[in-house]
Amino acid sequence: MTDLSQLVKAYDVRGVVPEQLNETVARALGTAFVEMLRESGDDAEKIVIAHDMRETGPALAAAFAAGANSAGAAVVHIGLGSTDELYYASGVLGLPGAMFTASHNPAQYNGIKLCRAGAKPVGQDSGLVIVRQRAEQLLSDLDSVGEMPDAIEHRDLLSGYAEHLRKLVDLSGIRPLKVVVDAGNGMGGYTVPAVLGDQILPGLPLEIVPMYFELDGSFPNHEANPLDPKNLVDLQAGVVEHGADLGLAFDGDADRCFVIDEKGNPVSPSAVTALVAKRELAKSPGATVIHNLITSAAVPEIIKENGGTPVRSRVGHSFIKAEMARTNAIFGGEHSAHYYFRDFWFADTGMLAAMHVLAALGGQDEPLSAFAAEFERYSASGEINSTVADAKATTEKVRAAFPDAEIDTLDGLTFQLKDGSWFNLRASNTEPLLRLNVEAPKPDRMAALRDEVLSIVRG
Repeated sequence: MTDLSQLVKAYDVRGVVPEQLNETVARALGTAFVEMLRESGDDAEKIVIAHDMRETGPALAAAFAAGANSAGAAVVHIGLGSTDELYYASGVLGLPGAMFTASHNPAQYNGIKLCRAGAKPVGQDSGLVIVRQRAEQLLSDLDSVGEMPDAIEHRDLLSGYAEHLRKLVDLSGIRPLKVVVDAGNGMGGYTVPAVLGDQILPGLPLEIVPMYFELDGSFPNHEANPLDPKNLVDLQAGVVEHGADLGLAFDGDADRCFVIDEKGNPVSPSAVTALVAKRELAKSPGATVIHNLITSAAVPEIIKENGGTPVRSRVGHSFIKAEMARTNAIFGGEHSAHYYFRDFWFADTGMLAAMHVLAALGGQDEPLSAFAAEFERYSASGEINSTVADAKATTEKVRAAFPDAEIDTLDGLTFQLKDGSWFNLRASNTEPLLRLNVEAPKPDRMAALRDEVLSIVRG
């Protein structure tokens, strides 16, 4: 039987084209997705699909649509779109969705992010394993796949997406801002002109300086992965060169957004989480806000200071979204610059987070570096990966070296030290790696603690 275990991951489908993901596989996955929905009691009469700028996207999406048709589902195809535009489509149309993207992965990759109606995620615990198993069966007996007439409706939802976001954050009254935007040749080059520019809607008090807006899935300028500091270098230089108020960097499918201040320094995703949480709590006093366990300690502090209830989550969008649904949280943020909003079907949208930053900055007179200082209270290492032969044994060595620490096991091990410092050590699910995050009240203490832990991990 065909084995798709290397292609169908914990949260999505992602692999090399055509070796792992091709049109035949995409068609089987389309049929399997509809059958899984139907078997789990969901309405599967119609689904919505979109693809990013990768060259392989249109053919794979068409094959998936044919597979869905063969299972008896009609398809609404919105064509080019960002991942959060697909979530918008799933939410506003009330349809299950499939987004063809490999996010920030290199050009030879593509993939699929699946959701139920209302942008509810499909992961390994919520149907993705069933999709994989059913697709494997179909690929092992291609003659069993029936043919149905094409039932594909093409729609453009970009203007609706832009209008929806504009209603959630009003930027019309802010002071004029100059914003350098690095789209990384990804979908930000498609959505930013629609949402922040005057391509569709009336112009805003924003001067957008575009970088790498040309849609190009070969990523000729740099990887569309702003989590890697080397991919922010061009934007940082551009902000300083243009005397801009801030910079924004989007990943390939534009569902994540990173922020650069006017001096060219990154504003941490933890600070953005705290900033947005403060704004959302002003609208909904006492609401719950989710943060993952390696965001800064400043995040729950600021949530509490603004009358909210912080809830700590494991790392990963499926855990965040599950906690948001369980608690009816107004907002959730991760260290990786994924931001989730109740007003956006509990789904993540980098664009909406960027709009909150623009609104907050443009609603007062300080530069971003000064304004963001309220939310940057501690010194953090960022995530540091180490290759290890035995993650469990290495973790136990670290545990033994800190006998006085308070330790919790929500996700890996989090060590809370008496001086207010903390660090988290967790194993990768897919690679022989240990991931370390360290935070301390002062930079020198953070560096010392980081080096002490790494000497044990790598020793």
